[in-house]
Amino acid sequence: MPPKRITIRDHTAEANLFARRTVIALLGIAALIVTLVSNLYYLQVTKYTDYQTRSNGNRIKVLPVAPNRGLIYDRNGLLLAENRPTFSLEVIPEQVTDLEASLTSLSQLLDLSEDDISDFRDELKNHRRFRPVSLKARLSHEEVALFSAHQHKYPGISVEARLTRHYPYAETLTHLLGYVARINKKDLQKLIEGGQAENYAATYNIGKLGVEKFHERKLHGEVGYQEVEVNNQGRIIRTLKFQPPVPGEDLVLNVDVRLQQVIQKALEGYRGSVVVLDPRNGGVMALYSNPSYNPNLFVHGISSKDYQKLLQSRDRPLINRATQGQYPPASTVKPHLALLGLEQGVITEETRMFDRGTYKLRNVERPWRDWKKWGHGWVDVKKSIEVSCDIFFYDLAYKTGIDNISDMMTQFGFGDYTGIDLYEESAANMPSRGWKRARYNEPWYIGDTISVGIGQSYWTSTPLQLAKSVTTLVNRGVRFVPQVLRGHYTDNQLHLAAPKELQPIVLNSPENWDVVLDAMHGTVNSEHGTARNAFKDTDYISAGKTGTAQVIGIAMDEEYDEETIADHHKDNAMYIGYAPYDAPEIVVTVAMENAGGGSSQAAPIARKVMDYYFANKESGNYAAK
Repeated sequence: MPPKRITIRDHTAEANLFARRTVIALLGIAALIVTLVSNLYYLQVTKYTDYQTRSNGNRIKVLPVAPNRGLIYDRNGLLLAENRPTFSLEVIPEQVTDLEASLTSLSQLLDLSEDDISDFRDELKNHRRFRPVSLKARLSHEEVALFSAHQHKYPGISVEARLTRHYPYAETLTHLLGYVARINKKDLQKLIEGGQAENYAATYNIGKLGVEKFHERKLHGEVGYQEVEVNNQGRIIRTLKFQPPVPGEDLVLNVDVRLQQVIQKALEGYRGSVVVLDPRNGGVMALYSNPSYNPNLFVHGISSKDYQKLLQSRDRPLINRATQGQYPPASTVKPHLALLGLEQGVITEETRMFDRGTYKLRNVERPWRDWKKWGHGWVDVKKSIEVSCDIFFYDLAYKTGIDNISDMMTQFGFGDYTGIDLYEESAANMPSRGWKRARYNEPWYIGDTISVGIGQSYWTSTPLQLAKSVTTLVNRGVRFVPQVLRGHYTDNQLHLAAPKELQPIVLNSPENWDVVLDAMHGTVNSEHGTARNAFKDTDYISAGKTGTAQVIGIAMDEEYDEETIADHHKDNAMYIGYAPYDAPEIVVTVAMENAGGGSSQAAPIARKVMDYYFANKESGNYAAK
């Protein structure tokens, strides 16, 4: 077998193969380079704007800045609601690794209460996880220092300084000013529905009651923004752009806080209220309800224990008795009814009747009695108001009829909202045939009408309604809406709010106004006037009407014994008054629950109010706007 021959390598073929592979590799590399360049062009040129925005989004944050809430002053420039700097412990939930462990540790470090933890959990449900939530408000300087020393252990938790509301006069103005408190889920929903949610992006509190709630939009202001650069840990490196917030308006009220304090002291120990109006424009110079409570408790979140104490109190301090208290107006409305009788021609200025102490209708067995057992003898319209004769007004109501009474008293504002710039108000009740049928499915009886004649039966009124009705009387039909707001500051200039005037009451016989007002003058100044003793030796001349409203019925053969009757069954004391008689500048309404007689209890308080007013009038603080 011949030996195997060795194959000779074809170098030319191998070189050609290598060359082809090299070309293919170079083409592949070129294609990849083109693709890379194309993608770079697409990212850096075509999509530059989009990716630049995304990049800035990771680096730049837009943070809302809360506006400073407007201040509130009384008519004399005294500060009623201010903003004080406080420190609070803030948590950004998404930045906290173990929230429960952090809460446990902080509870030991800063002595957090159960209410603090509970309120924090409630707030957490209503906030997005990237927004800060307050864990504890009003940190002391010691607590701030203690946390600062341990802050490195608590990422996502920090101490923040902010301005919070404070009410220096506390209980004196609670029912009028109201208060601010944390925005809750219900508040947030209303803000969303009203298109205001964005404006509250950095705001924690909102007006809950009183002036703070009614004038919320004026007081809140407009939110601002700042663009900041942050690092990869979310810390702010620098501020790139700042749009300052617009602070809320500073408001000035018609209220005199010192007069309010006089009333507060006078009502100490009683449940009731006093309303003081300026009849020249409807300005609310004072509006106090007793008992009251400290509104500062609510600003940072009231404890469950304190809130339950207020809620369960038999004295009901949470109720604004001036605007929500519903009382039978009693004899305070006799001037209104007398005006109706004169206008309808049911009585004249000379009409007289004999008061024996009881009033009876033909074919009706039940008699109605006068507050004075043996009666007042002969009385006319003027004297019946001065001595508060019930018999005269039983007869007047019977002859006038409930339809006329209801129509006329509605014009005076009874049974309707006054329109005051406070949301917390009751319409009370001005009864009528239709109302009783709708409410009780019963007809209207003559006995109902007779009781209405002395401001009893189903007739109820708020002290504010009474005050508004008196301003209408002294203005001879000109009607103003009670107004708490006096004006607001813009560029350090006070801009006064215009008085709100309603359609006037026009009488067929305008002289009837004088008859009624002259009788109210006699109530205070005549020999037998029921308010004479309360207003002895004043430096001014006033007029008014006392009222004593029964809380429970007293049988014909029984006597009202103030010494033995239970406190909650005692009569309510009422008074309406104004001064000076010839050119009224002040109207006062007093309502006191279970206090006794209007002449002995309510009228002296009205005297204290008027004494203060005229003693300070010369200072110019009470000039009509």
